[in-house]
Amino acid sequence: MIELSPSRPATVLVVDDDADIRDLIVGQLRQENYRLLGADSLTQLRQTLRDEPVDLIVLDLNLPDGDGLSLCRELRSEGSDIQIIMVTARGSAIDRVLGLELGADDYLTKPFEPRELLVRIRNLLRRGRSEPAAARAGAARYACFGPWRLDLVQRRLVAPDERLVMLSSAEYRLLCRFIEEPNVVLARETLLPERRATAAFDRSIDLQVSRLRQKLSAIEGGGELILTVRGEGYVLASGVDYS
Repeated sequence: MIELSPSRPATVLVVDDDADIRDLIVGQLRQENYRLLGADSLTQLRQTLRDEPVDLIVLDLNLPDGDGLSLCRELRSEGSDIQIIMVTARGSAIDRVLGLELGADDYLTKPFEPRELLVRIRNLLRRGRSEPAAARAGAARYACFGPWRLDLVQRRLVAPDERLVMLSSAEYRLLCRFIEEPNVVLARETLLPERRATAAFDRSIDLQVSRLRQKLSAIEGGGELILTVRGEGYVLASGVDYS
């Protein structure tokens, strides 16, 4: 993502083949002083990304020339950190988790309240301005907790025997949130600040935590690192050191 500055408004690209929906979203965002772009297909989206600096994409999944999930996977495999909000009629928890694991930063189900989308865009762009975990840790390469090391550059787990465990984009972001505040109970709305209004009822976070736990439990001592505090949230039950 291109660094935002007070003199340069954020650029938001709205991608939807339904012109009415696209115009509705663009109209709602005009009040925020964003620089707004539109696209109605993956082909047009890719061309826009080649021609323009973009900070955030509002991405419909069902497009005439392909699936937005594939585009999201493609961008993340290229190392792009453009913020992505998926907007789709697919509303199951599995669909949300799949979208997040493929690299989306947020997921909103149609029909949606335009003001909710606006809040989520604000939160994601605000988060994009914050320093990454490695910078806050003094540009350390690894965050060490329990028997694991988290590689903050390659975004993967390293076991004591140097075996590597790959993390999805969603798993990496979730784990970073835990290591930023170890031994502190984090509520769902804290783990998912961009979905604060609905996080308490969003079970996709439970699925993400469960999948992360499975990977951490691959070695002895890793299975009890993330604990559930009933009625409150989750906690990383370990200290964190940086190296």
